[in-house]
Amino acid sequence: MVLTQPDRPAGRGMRPVASAVKQLARARGLELFQPETLKGPATQVRIAAARADCLVVAAYGLILPPPVLCLAPHGALNLHASLLPRWRGAAPIQRALLAGDAQTGISVMQMEAGLDTGPVLSQRALPIAPEDDAQSLHDKLAALGAQMIVSALDDIACGRARSVPQPAAGVTYAHKIGKGDTVIDWKASAVQIERVIRALRPLPGASTQLRDTALKLWRASVVDARGAPGSVLEASPAGIVIACGDGALRVIELQRAGGKRLAAADFLRGQRIEPGERLG
Repeated sequence: MVLTQPDRPAGRGMRPVASAVKQLARARGLELFQPETLKGPATQVRIAAARADCLVVAAYGLILPPPVLCLAPHGALNLHASLLPRWRGAAPIQRALLAGDAQTGISVMQMEAGLDTGPVLSQRALPIAPEDDAQSLHDKLAALGAQMIVSALDDIACGRARSVPQPAAGVTYAHKIGKGDTVIDWKASAVQIERVIRALRPLPGASTQLRDTALKLWRASVVDARGAPGSVLEASPAGIVIACGDGALRVIELQRAGGKRLAAADFLRGQRIEPGERLG
């Protein structure tokens, strides 16, 4: 049985859209179940009827209550996108990028009532490349996680699986990305702001304000320049250079509210920006 969340409204028309999990399950003729919650007795009875040896959870987005965790003989395994106990919680990929971590990874853990607190069966590290954003890092970790869960299930079947409690030291929490996280603080360093742009790409995007226009910044690089934080130092086809609290950013791709993502050269053809103007 494959569980995924109910279809959610998406796009400009806000029409219900099937998840990638649902689409793949249908294509392969697998039994599909989309409950709104896992707390109801009827839902739990249906899951139990599948007689699974183990439940596997990957970015499901719904809380598994204790009765569900006990429905399979080998419990529930979660693929978590961090090296636990670092970055427990909802947004481990984005938080690792925001913090400038040199590496992240996948932890295959036994689920329990606590938030990502269960013992770890296996763990593998993955370096974070300077150009990685949330999407590219997600894709790398997804491929790694797929390999690891197959190995973990094989170890369980062969009696080789051994779990290790998480250490008490080094616990950090990857809180969900909120609206406040998306607004660029130009008093921060250029290095930190560039991390914000990558961490929030492709969703929800890092935002700022130019005059009365909301902008999202999608790609930028750190440059050696100085000025009042948020002030435009240069606006040319090569990019829009904006001063930060320490250093500056050359923005090379951005988007006006309601518009398309554009290279800086194309953006400047329709929106004049003068040196000395302030963002934020």
